[in-house]
Amino acid sequence: MKKAALHNLGCKVNAYETEAMQQILEQAGYEIVPFHERADVYVINTCSVTNMADRKSRQMLHKAKKTNPEAIVIAAGCYVQTKEDEAALDESIDIVIGNNKKHMLLDAIEAYEKKRQGNEAEKVNEVVDINHVKQDYEELHLEKTAEHTRAFLKVQDGCNQFCSYCIIPFARGRVRSRKAEDVLAEVERLAAHGYQEVVLTGIHLSSYGVDTGDDLLHLIELVHGVEQIKRIRLGSLEPRIVTEDFVKRLSELEKICPHFHLSLQSGCDTVLKRMNRRYDTKEYEAGCALLRKYFSHPAITTDVIVGFPGETEEEFQMTREYLERIHFYEMHIFKYSKREGTKAAVMPDQVDEQEKTRRSAILLELEKKMSDQFRMDYVEKQVTVLLEEAMEWNGKTYFTGYTKEYVKVAVETKENLANQFVTGTIKGQLTDGVLELMVEF
Repeated sequence: MKKAALHNLGCKVNAYETEAMQQILEQAGYEIVPFHERADVYVINTCSVTNMADRKSRQMLHKAKKTNPEAIVIAAGCYVQTKEDEAALDESIDIVIGNNKKHMLLDAIEAYEKKRQGNEAEKVNEVVDINHVKQDYEELHLEKTAEHTRAFLKVQDGCNQFCSYCIIPFARGRVRSRKAEDVLAEVERLAAHGYQEVVLTGIHLSSYGVDTGDDLLHLIELVHGVEQIKRIRLGSLEPRIVTEDFVKRLSELEKICPHFHLSLQSGCDTVLKRMNRRYDTKEYEAGCALLRKYFSHPAITTDVIVGFPGETEEEFQMTREYLERIHFYEMHIFKYSKREGTKAAVMPDQVDEQEKTRRSAILLELEKKMSDQFRMDYVEKQVTVLLEEAMEWNGKTYFTGYTKEYVKVAVETKENLANQFVTGTIKGQLTDGVLELMVEF
């Protein structure tokens, strides 16, 4: 039996696609082994969101070829989509598969094996011009995921926003939405395999349906109707989707988890304008107010970029003060990374790395403070948790899981409570970022 190993880099969409490619290989008779082991085929689903992501992608490709020089090494995804010429010259890579072509995995392997048998050294290239040739949504399917209780479900691909710093529209192409009936069929398959929670995700989730006449809220309502599914989470949302009607209708769906990731990037309007973000801080704040109006203590999380070209100390301080006022549950802080081909890459007044690091450290400290405050608000309150996996701490065995707000808690027990709901009272902090739940069994 041939062996295959896969490695994923990047976002939850990438993770979904990697698992779908693994399923394709399994159904073709491959034995899946850990990436560090010797395999006949290595698949690296690459990322290109930052320079670091590019570098990690190259490192993993070279590592695979070093582990087994005779193996077929496949580079898939965003790095090869944006750096096709570079990938073509990399001797570690045998097959390149761009975005929207991952379903061609087996055909690409077969084509390469035929070439190798004929002593042809030429690479197999499955990269389509995703930016100039109209693409349909690429149908990939999952019946199970690496997650034990929570299934990520890709429902959308591509982005039409063209923020000045972002390479993703060039890597992923324009918005393409998955058919609602196909989404529902997969949700039902996942539910049949015991999953009780699904996370709807996409490259620009809020754009779901703009190409088909559908919309995200309608899709959510359809998924809500699948009886076995008890929780629905949403991936990153565009702030402009958060209207009163949207939030009110969401709040009427009992399975919706009040955990909302609203992408921000900057708390300063002048920086947002240079970023080509399509909202201002006033609109963003109004969206947060609506979420807090219709949901009790919702978890609002975000992304922030520090050191964007031209960001002055005054603009940075405005962002810091704004973040503190909104009071997020969690923030992902990124130092601006110059991406060749974007407008921001050639903007004047690039901020030096040392200054980016300083500003990042300030916001990370703020993030920790706000996150701790949000969690501690649950002490002495009753919550329901979907338990996932065991954990050892100070010689005791716990089972950990998450509340609807994505607060991690632990229950002391020696029983296997994976994929079970329990209700109890938060006692206090157990470890950094984990609260202890008291449950009467």
